[in-house]
Amino acid sequence: MIYIIDHQDSFTWNVVHQFSKFDKVHCSNYFEINEKKLNQSDAIVFSPGPGSPKDYPLTSEIYKRFKGKKKIIGICLGYQQILFCEKGKIVQQTKIYHGYQSKIKITAESKLFKKNKIFFVGRYHSLKLYEPYQSNEIKITMRCSKTNIAMGFEDVKNNIYGFQFHPESFLTKNGDFIIKKILSA
Repeated sequence: MIYIIDHQDSFTWNVVHQFSKFDKVHCSNYFEINEKKLNQSDAIVFSPGPGSPKDYPLTSEIYKRFKGKKKIIGICLGYQQILFCEKGKIVQQTKIYHGYQSKIKITAESKLFKKNKIFFVGRYHSLKLYEPYQSNEIKITMRCSKTNIAMGFEDVKNNIYGFQFHPESFLTKNGDFIIKKILSA
């Protein structure tokens, strides 16, 4: 079962529908975590949402509790939340990307996708990871081909993955393929 934590975002139910194609899903509001179902889950997804990672301390606690024990996937705010927990600095972007399609390129660091593969993805964010960012475990595996902004990461050792973009968006081509690949990793 996949447990999705809803950070009160209008995209969350699109995320639920996408992940439901691959496994049973339980979704709960950030303020109403079902500890029993969370403990029973095989994977945890941190949804998109408004605000910044510091606004969601419970998600940080859940991340720290289950890191290395369950597969964890972060989407948009969820991606930022994981990086925030891993000492990444999340900052305001100069250009805001809401409803914007970008071409992203897979980096040589990826263990799941072929180097230089291109994806077209839907972006809805005003924050980004400040770089340079150093981590022994988290590898930046996707970058915007135009701006070079980090768009995805993999931590294969701890089974943690994140996307700054929205794989469930109609603007993301092959979003189901990306999620299936992560869930089967």
